[in-house]
Amino acid sequence: MSTLPSLDSALAAIRDDAAAGLLDAWALSTVIDEKTNSPVIDETLFDALHAAAGITAEWPVGNAGLLHVYGYWFSTVETPYGLKRDRWVDGQLTAALGLPTDAFHFDESRASTLLRRVTDAVMPVLVDPDAHAVTWADVRVGDAHTASLQTRAVLVRSAGASATALVYGVDDGCGMRLVTVFPIQGETGPVLEEFVSEPRLRWNAAASDS
Repeated sequence: MSTLPSLDSALAAIRDDAAAGLLDAWALSTVIDEKTNSPVIDETLFDALHAAAGITAEWPVGNAGLLHVYGYWFSTVETPYGLKRDRWVDGQLTAALGLPTDAFHFDESRASTLLRRVTDAVMPVLVDPDAHAVTWADVRVGDAHTASLQTRAVLVRSAGASATALVYGVDDGCGMRLVTVFPIQGETGPVLEEFVSEPRLRWNAAASDS
């Protein structure tokens, strides 16, 4: 299992990501988990992640890449599915995407940052699901009080994988941007059926006017 990174190394990686423009590929997210209804990281860490990226963010809504990719490594909040960092550590997600077990481990010795590795692996799936997916769906969400957003859920499962990867993103008119990616065990049909039949922002996505 990959060891936890130091905060200093994560902040250094974030500065590299920001300089490379990688955070633009990620949409907005809230740190309030929809299953536990509580923050997955504290406000001090939230502020530190965004400060390193040079992003102005108002708690609890910030950049999904910072929160899901880096913030989740430091989260100690137990969810019904375990710790948030498990998706980057246990190899189920990487297997579903056809990648080596350690592809999403935080490793300071690698030439590429964790965010770059995750973005490079899942952004093509989100943008061109027909070329990668088991199945996928687009759903428009929004009402009189919320800007209309196109949301997309894409399911991917490489041969031999024990789980299916769900890639989720939103398009607010500027193209699809990532919100999150995580593994699903078991039957995935009901997940996509609910996604289509109950249109709303999911998996901690946030609208720009939140």
